[in-house]
Amino acid sequence: MSCLRWISYGAAAADKKKVFILNTNSGGHAVIGFYFAKELLGSGHEEITSAGGKTVWGDPADVGNVVAGATFDVVLDNNGKDLDTVRPVIDWAKSSGVKHFLFISSAGIYKPTDEPPHVEGDVVKADAGHVGVEKYIAEVFGSWAVFRPQYMIGSGNNKDCEEWFFDHKNRPVPIPGSGMQLTNIAHVRDLSSMLTLAVEKPEAASCNIFNCVSNRTVTLDGMARLCAEAAGLPVEIVHYDPKAVGADAKKAFPFRNMHFYAEPKAPKDRLGWEGTTNLQDDLKERFKEYVKIGRDKKPMQFEIDDKILEALKVPVAV
Repeated sequence: MSCLRWISYGAAAADKKKVFILNTNSGGHAVIGFYFAKELLGSGHEEITSAGGKTVWGDPADVGNVVAGATFDVVLDNNGKDLDTVRPVIDWAKSSGVKHFLFISSAGIYKPTDEPPHVEGDVVKADAGHVGVEKYIAEVFGSWAVFRPQYMIGSGNNKDCEEWFFDHKNRPVPIPGSGMQLTNIAHVRDLSSMLTLAVEKPEAASCNIFNCVSNRTVTLDGMARLCAEAAGLPVEIVHYDPKAVGADAKKAFPFRNMHFYAEPKAPKDRLGWEGTTNLQDDLKERFKEYVKIGRDKKPMQFEIDDKILEALKVPVAV
């Protein structure tokens, strides 16, 4: 089951648009739909329904029956990662008269390049599931926009990234490679503001791909230091070669062990978007929430870390 929301959006009655958000109920992108709905509603409410939205749960493959004949101007699919999952939503949206279709894809579909950062139009992996969805949307809709996010930060995010670093209080932080690998981390409010601009400016957004990322990059070592600073703790960074220590970097570390970053060129040029992400401030906010929910007191297991540190003969304080 996925979360489905619809809301009316607009400054005046004549401008109001009915927006349908099909949101995944798990994974790193799930928080985007929640922020997007709150921004469209101009709401400070924690509950979307309190601000006038409607939320239902249902199977995206049966979306027409789930919405019981309701019609919409704009649809955002923030759920599917492959064409089999998204095609029923696209086909329903087209047949029901939706004017503008938005899709959350992923900047992970770009092929590695010797000239980073990735910009819209760079070569993508032909076998990536999101690519098939993007192509089908462009074939079916005359007005569409695709958004490719990377890592994100913000309240409600359910993918451990900064939390992984916070968990390492008073322990060495093992980072694969040199630690100078660059990546993007954007606050989800920036991602939702980009989506809102696409609703407000459909002509500017139409038939375009947007890197849904931060203005700035951060090194992996820099992320460790910024998280330690937010927690008010010192940090000891230990670098390692995953192959040499017999570790799977995908399981041992929350970020990709490579340069992984893109540039939000199209959002700036076409939508007039500007990012507000400030990792120093945003990480302090996240650490407060980390403490508030009691995770700082939760017993943690560091089995993979311990194997890496043992291979490197790095002592760990008990």
